Amino acid sequence: MPDLSGKVALVTGASRGVGKGIALELLAAGATVYITGRSPDEMAYLAAAADSGNGGAAKGAAIVCDHRDDGQVRTALCRISDEQGRLDILVNNVWGGYENMIEDGQFTWTRPFWQQPIWRWDAMFQAGVRAAYVASQLAVPLMLPHNSGLIVNISFWAAQKYVGNVAYGVSKAATDKLTADMAHELREMNLAVVSLYPGLVRTEKVMQAAAWLDMSNSESPQFIGRTVTALAADPKLMDRTGKVLVAAALAQEYGFTDIDGKSVRPLTIKDV
Repeated sequence: MPDLSGKVALVTGASRGVGKGIALELLAAGATVYITGRSPDEMAYLAAAADSGNGGAAKGAAIVCDHRDDGQVRTALCRISDEQGRLDILVNNVWGGYENMIEDGQFTWTRPFWQQPIWRWDAMFQAGVRAAYVASQLAVPLMLPHNSGLIVNISFWAAQKYVGNVAYGVSKAATDKLTADMAHELREMNLAVVSLYPGLVRTEKVMQAAAWLDMSNSESPQFIGRTVTALAADPKLMDRTGKVLVAAALAQEYGFTDIDGKSVRPLTIKDV
């Protein structure tokens, strides 16, 4: 396992799912981990994990934060600045696009764009692309004095291929463009920015539908966390800045498996 002792990380939208898995793996690697979410009860796991791991060396803190509210995001980053004076890793995981996929008993997620509710577009951008932009803007000043840092934007193949609906594809394409352009501006400061594509992740919502899904090549949330920790510890990280990275492909490169010991087959655009 990589050693991230002394590093400070922020994982947004980490009350459950992929964000929770990332936070737990960063904590296990020795980082000081801050998480944000809207549900205090669902974020309580972090304190318990910090108390039980790394001989008390690892630390974690949960911040109640709605990333649609810039003031709350600013307050969260100010707290990290006051308490740590730095930030080394930012994972932009918060995402509002999967909420209310069923409305009035009907599955509206896959409807054509002219039949989609407008709020779904707004959710994907306000609590997705815009949230990543704002958090990154506030995080970078905490990274610059140390001439190093990593920003991970969680994205997906919908950026490159039609998956689900129009708004989903546009928002993920915007996320990848955000990655590429931020990486361009931050390269000279030795700050890396990447888009990370998970596969089928065994989140709480996915497991509710597991009986109808092929889970044979699925990934645990912690598997994505292992990917992030490996990236953060990579001495050649800047070679990857601005790129789209597939979690399972990185696992093969870095030589780690999922928490159950299984190797996950990397998906390609043809598999989606």
